[in-house]
Amino acid sequence: MTFEPSKALVDRVVTLSRTFDAPRKIVFEAWTDPYYVARWWGPAGFTNPVCEWDARPGGAIRIEMRAPDGERFPMRGEIREIVSPEKLIFSSVVDDDQGNIVLEVLHTVTFVERESKTTVTVDSHVTKAMPEAAPMLDGMEEGWSQSLERLKGLISPA
Repeated sequence: MTFEPSKALVDRVVTLSRTFDAPRKIVFEAWTDPYYVARWWGPAGFTNPVCEWDARPGGAIRIEMRAPDGERFPMRGEIREIVSPEKLIFSSVVDDDQGNIVLEVLHTVTFVERESKTTVTVDSHVTKAMPEAAPMLDGMEEGWSQSLERLKGLISPA
């Protein structure tokens, strides 16, 4: 099987912002400590039995999300830049069973604090995509939205 990138899918950008009732130091830690990342990453109902997040430039990311039905969704990536507690840039990559890249996204996350509240903005820019990545991309905005809601629940539980 030949893998041809889909030009129609590349350069797609999803941007979301959420404000958290917490100082940015706490919010930033929730993005950089794998203990916390494992508790909020992914859509509602998903767990992360594998969550490796080496929060330093060049550090590896490995997350395996598990859906409520048990299906597993592995991804890998790399921390590209980290400016504590202001900015985090990282890649996420989904491979097929033969190790070919199906989807690669570069995420830039910024943290702005005002009056002890932190606004997080996530910009996700598709850099590589095969046609079979289309369903993943169709769900990217909703997936991030649910992840950020889970993060909100972790940081400021009701």
